[in-house]
Amino acid sequence: MLRSSNPILSKRDAFTPAAPQYGQAQYGQGGFQPYPPQGYQQPGSPQDPTRQTSAPEGRMTLDDVVTKTAVTMGLLVATAAVAWALMPPALTFPSMILSALVGFVVVLLVSFRRVVSPPLVLIYAAIEGVFIGMISKVFEAMYPGIVVQAVFATFVAAGVTLAAYKFFNIRVTPKFQKIVFIATAAFAIAMLLNFVLSLMGVNLGFRSGVTGPVSLLAVGISLLGVVLAVLNLVLDFDYIEKGIQMGAPARESWRGAFGLTVTMVWLYIEILRILSYLRR
Repeated sequence: MLRSSNPILSKRDAFTPAAPQYGQAQYGQGGFQPYPPQGYQQPGSPQDPTRQTSAPEGRMTLDDVVTKTAVTMGLLVATAAVAWALMPPALTFPSMILSALVGFVVVLLVSFRRVVSPPLVLIYAAIEGVFIGMISKVFEAMYPGIVVQAVFATFVAAGVTLAAYKFFNIRVTPKFQKIVFIATAAFAIAMLLNFVLSLMGVNLGFRSGVTGPVSLLAVGISLLGVVLAVLNLVLDFDYIEKGIQMGAPARESWRGAFGLTVTMVWLYIEILRILSYLRR
């Protein structure tokens, strides 16, 4: 069974081979016909006229993952554009905070479900789109042109990571997975605590504001975030590639798209912050 250290993709039954179609023998199952004989219409057998049949589920392909990633990213961008254009200025910060918290909860719901839920994945994309639209609008007001730069840098970083993964034949080892997982979990917990404390007026210095002085700690935290996001992209690529090779069920392409979307959003936010630091 294939496992991943990516928190978004590490489901117990994710990316296991799809069920073979009727008539296909599985490994270890030969042509031996047990008693009763084939003609006996036992309940649930292919000869039972009352047996309900269903079409076998297909297998995940690269086209599936690309298409569904385009759907989730497209919905996210569309929602961000609508929120940017229509959200009243008085609701900018409240909607940004609320969408960040709700988006985090939806990530947990999708991650811990035994079977991936496409509606939840799309709900996440829509909610996260509101957050991206609001935070981008705030940074763009302070630093004109920064959003275009951040979007461009995000896709360049993702493209370079994919190219390096393919052309340099990067191998994801268990040790590499464990290190990235522990570092990512620690980073996420630290940022969540910092976010909650900042709402109560406590500043740990992990993040600098949109304006004002920039601390070396804040710069280091954002650089670490970019590195971890890129390493998680490597885990995403590796897990999806292995899932396709193992014949994962087609529905798992939604999980792959979800993992890529979450990582891309994270990468964009960290790059946006670093660019704002450089502008100062």
